[in-house]
Amino acid sequence: MAVYFDNAATTPLDPEVLDAMLPFLREHYGNPSSIHGHGRKVRAAIENARKTIAHLINAAPAEISFTSGGTEGDNYAAFGSIRTLGLKHAVTSKLEHHAVLHTLQALEKTGDITLSYVRHDQQGRLDLEHLDELLGANGRSFVSLMHANNEIGNLNDIVAIGDICQRHQAIFHTDTVQTMGHYRHDVQKLKNHFLVGSAHKFHGPKGVGFLYRRPEVHVSPLIHGGSQERNVRAGTENVYGIIGLAKALEIAYRDMDTHQQHIQGLKDRFIARLTSEIEDVQFNGLSAHADQSLYTVLNVSLPPSGMSEMLLFNLDISRVSVSGGSACSSGADAGSHVLTALGCDPQRGAIRFSMSKYNTAEEVDYAVEQLAKMYRKVPA
Repeated sequence: MAVYFDNAATTPLDPEVLDAMLPFLREHYGNPSSIHGHGRKVRAAIENARKTIAHLINAAPAEISFTSGGTEGDNYAAFGSIRTLGLKHAVTSKLEHHAVLHTLQALEKTGDITLSYVRHDQQGRLDLEHLDELLGANGRSFVSLMHANNEIGNLNDIVAIGDICQRHQAIFHTDTVQTMGHYRHDVQKLKNHFLVGSAHKFHGPKGVGFLYRRPEVHVSPLIHGGSQERNVRAGTENVYGIIGLAKALEIAYRDMDTHQQHIQGLKDRFIARLTSEIEDVQFNGLSAHADQSLYTVLNVSLPPSGMSEMLLFNLDISRVSVSGGSACSSGADAGSHVLTALGCDPQRGAIRFSMSKYNTAEEVDYAVEQLAKMYRKVPA
């Protein structure tokens, strides 16, 4: 048996999505910027995709711009806001994805901003009182805090964060890459100025995503060279990617309740089996708390042993695909910056199991059995 539990990294393409994309790979090849019939047909398809996404998140079509994925969207929001609006202070957390952390650290290095980090506890809960203090002590700021952590699955209260940002007139960007397609988003109920999604996280194609931008925030483009995307992003559009993105999000919203129930059941099974099969197994962050974490992610902390450094390799040999790692034990150790920030024991191996609608209970059992074999061979 070969099993795939790395869906937080990328998901398999839904066959319905491929079917929607194929005509734009074969017959409809016109450039959407061309005014002839071939181009107009493709332009209409892009605009229909934009309307679909806007409808699903309760936005206006003009507020949706297509990108190459979450990283570009995060960069656009940060660089655009800070440089266009003249913001001199930014706030994030040390648990953010590198698409945000490295971007803001680059802006700090060039002297554009000073950068502050919101405190968090050992399980990754953000201290929102500290956020309030940071925004009160500085001028108008850029705030980037994700909806859910891609490694430990922690869900952040982006409604409460948005309220705090609004009170201080801060620009609020939230990376929703891990929650888009798995939770319903209504931008009319949120106070965020920017929100991003990436198709390959919800069974769409790689290399395409979208950015929601609140209309009152006018920022300069990140990519220059053309008037595409209403002068927000230059370059010929990734047409079949955009079609696949819209179809994948449409399917995700259509089937969300059923898939959430199925995947949460798999996660509960993982927790029960791991707890019974492996002594001293623990769970990083809030990933074992159903009401405080992504239902798609479980981050497992394993007892110290000689197997820790070879965990992913040995699982791969057993045809189990996962991601993970331990906290960094030195400055040269390329471990997990998230687990390091939480103060996790670097001697404990960590595995992120991330699940999708295509996974089964049998696959859960197989993965746990393979992991348990390693720890029976080399006791903790």
